[in-house]
Amino acid sequence: MGKFNFIRTEIPEVQIIEPTVFGDDRGYFMETYQIDEFAAAGIDKPFVQDNQSRSTRGVLRGLHFQKNHTQGKLVRVTLGEVFDVAVDCRPRSATFGKWVGVTLSAENKKMLYIPEGFAHGFLVLSDAAEFTYKCTDVYDPTSEGGIPFDDPTVRVQWPDCGCPHKTSAKDKEHTPFAEQKFEFFEKY
Repeated sequence: MGKFNFIRTEIPEVQIIEPTVFGDDRGYFMETYQIDEFAAAGIDKPFVQDNQSRSTRGVLRGLHFQKNHTQGKLVRVTLGEVFDVAVDCRPRSATFGKWVGVTLSAENKKMLYIPEGFAHGFLVLSDAAEFTYKCTDVYDPTSEGGIPFDDPTVRVQWPDCGCPHKTSAKDKEHTPFAEQKFEFFEKY
């Protein structure tokens, strides 16, 4: 038996990953990444950067992408709960403009793999959340791009978090999905 259960979503390249958790009265242990098992599931690009953020209820980060140095991401929550979203920005894809959302939490220990060619964002549903992710390329601030979280074309159905969304000034300036060319994702 593998240490992970890989679940393909409505967008097959986006996968929910359930680790095997070993627990007893002392706590728990789990692997969060294993190169051979991930490669067997089609996730075979090397991860080169790890990130972590902490946010409070209602914080909505995203929907972000990199135009160059495009990043595949393996995301998970180590404290609290978030609703995590991946939007397909690959112009040649059959699922172009579609999105997948999943609740990730410290309790359910699920992870989500988002390949290159997708925008990514999350909404914090708990009082606080710590969010960690591995990336397949380094962050390049000159390459930043994004889609409004409330884009009328994509229409992500964000759950109610019990308060107004808190976004950055930069996230409020993103170009709508219908006005973007996404030529930087043509290779995906």
